[in-house]
Amino acid sequence: MKIKQKKIGTKTSPFGSPGRIGHDSTPFYAGKLYEGLPTEEKVKFLENLIEPQYLDKIFCKSSEKMAELPDDSVHLMVTSPPYNVGKEYDADFTLEEYLGFLRRAWKEVYRVMVPGGRVCINIANLGRKPYIPLHAFIIKDMLDLGFLMRGEIIWNKAASASPSTAWGSWLSAANPTLRDVHEYILVFSKGTFSRKNLVKRENTISKEEFLEYTKSVWTFAAERARQVGHPAPFPVELPYRLIQLYTFAGEVVLDPFMGSGQTAIAALKAGRHYVGYEIEASYVKIAEKRINEFLKDYNHPKLFDNQDSLVGG
Repeated sequence: MKIKQKKIGTKTSPFGSPGRIGHDSTPFYAGKLYEGLPTEEKVKFLENLIEPQYLDKIFCKSSEKMAELPDDSVHLMVTSPPYNVGKEYDADFTLEEYLGFLRRAWKEVYRVMVPGGRVCINIANLGRKPYIPLHAFIIKDMLDLGFLMRGEIIWNKAASASPSTAWGSWLSAANPTLRDVHEYILVFSKGTFSRKNLVKRENTISKEEFLEYTKSVWTFAAERARQVGHPAPFPVELPYRLIQLYTFAGEVVLDPFMGSGQTAIAALKAGRHYVGYEIEASYVKIAEKRINEFLKDYNHPKLFDNQDSLVGG
């Protein structure tokens, strides 16, 4: 006769078991592992209006001071920060100077985000001798500023990655070199993970998109720099997925390093407002040209004459 043994649970089994629906994770998050990390705040949801003349615009200035945007006014930030910050700054920054420049922008981003607003940063690591894990430095800075980290997405570019031959020591253990075919998308929230939808704005994401976009690995092709006219453009697909996943229809998407306008095009495609900042006038012209071409090619109407879709409109 076969005796069935009774399975004995542990304190962590409700959290780590395959049947995760309805599990109680309170003991896990109350543990010492989470001590010292930013925690959710009990805050009143605020959503201040951006003046209409500042919506759907790219400002040729630094995002270290976004005076056009009031506190608690932006729902999503999507960006890929520059690795060479341009002629108006010292292009030969030390690592600490570069991170300091970004921290000043991230601090402004924190100010303008609504409670629960999401922040998505696309970043690639640099170098090999030694390797510079920019994503790790940025995560630390974001946590120090009080952002809550939601997770990270690996953007797998393998199918379209350039055929690098930087193998180091070929077929030898002397000094082989790893060839990056991925980038990171770091995802944060301001103050709280959940976000209010007081006026019941529409969700526009489909079931198929939701199932695909909530995966932690995304695979799609990179954008060709020569075709866009910018040295490091991310594809429109990247901000579009984040906009669909993290915003409701008619909300405001910010890109503090707008570059060639990919985030703006994705926002228009998804039926959202955009606001961008870019210090290089030549890139602003490229972005505006691409935005106008998108509106013309897709016979896209002027989406918003006002903010009727926003609280207080």
